[in-house]
Amino acid sequence: MKLIFMNLCSSQAVVLGRLHTIYRNLFVLIALVTSLVPHGSSFAQSIDDYPAKPVKVVVSFTAGGTTDVIARSVSQYLAEQFKQPFIIENKPGSGGNIGNEQVARSAPDGYTLTVASVGPMAINPTLFKNLKYDPLTELVPVILIADVPNVLVVHPDSPIRTFADFVAFAKAKPAGTLNYGSTGVGTSAHLSSFMLMDRMGVEAQHIPYKGAEALNDMLAGRIDFMFATIPSVIAQIKAGKLRALVVSSPNRSRSLPDVPTVAASGYPGFAAGSWFGMLAPRGTPQPIIDKLNVATAAAMVKLEARFIAEGADPVGGSPADFKNFIQQEYIKWKKVVIDSGASAR
Repeated sequence: MKLIFMNLCSSQAVVLGRLHTIYRNLFVLIALVTSLVPHGSSFAQSIDDYPAKPVKVVVSFTAGGTTDVIARSVSQYLAEQFKQPFIIENKPGSGGNIGNEQVARSAPDGYTLTVASVGPMAINPTLFKNLKYDPLTELVPVILIADVPNVLVVHPDSPIRTFADFVAFAKAKPAGTLNYGSTGVGTSAHLSSFMLMDRMGVEAQHIPYKGAEALNDMLAGRIDFMFATIPSVIAQIKAGKLRALVVSSPNRSRSLPDVPTVAASGYPGFAAGSWFGMLAPRGTPQPIIDKLNVATAAAMVKLEARFIAEGADPVGGSPADFKNFIQQEYIKWKKVVIDSGASAR
């Protein structure tokens, strides 16, 4: 009996020793993990305090353009709401890639954001063969700010008064003699025109310009037609310097409610336009993304009348909604870019 008792005690001691070692290692592991993760209260406090310093909002296009105007309107409201400056930094170049790449490479702390558009987010991944970053994975969607339809315009001296006139005029032209302008190869303006010509079975000559130079030649009557974002031409349309025929969105624009859609004018399913949204570097904490989403949505409510007057339809929605939207747009424009043969280096 004594021997049995001694063996039991010895076994129990071994088990207890092993348990002691396991628990000790477990406590060391917990302490290590705790040291690497911010304290719950301090992390929550940092989110509550955000933003605690000025926020930079990169616009990948020149000042005065549609992206810039939308970004400045929203940033002004956010600055007032958060009591911190939201500073616009224009970084044009490479179709919006330069500015967006800068944001993708920035610290994911909520203090560097971008207001980007359909071009750099949904078109450029196919248009540019050697992008140095992937906008679809290295930028995190915050909110879709506005949908900006393209509007098909002609010079007021043109005999074309309706979209039906335009279709008849275009189909009567010898192949390649009809021309259209755009703000550059692979832009929404270019690809919207290509899509329409493709649907109509018309061969037209594309004349790419640098930004506003296209509008200057359109106003001078040197090109037959062009698609342009509504904000860039709404003043000229209202002043009678351009004639609006149709808009490219699935539904009529609230900015030009009397202008029909391409889809309702004989080409069902046609949808092509521009959009603008806020994004942050990958890795930005979700609570900051959510906070910016809520604040920007509130800004859009305040700015709704102003946006519509300037040619933009406010949208909104969750970060997940915006992410899904970008993916769908990428799929759509990838096919159009490939079909058009457009490419950029």
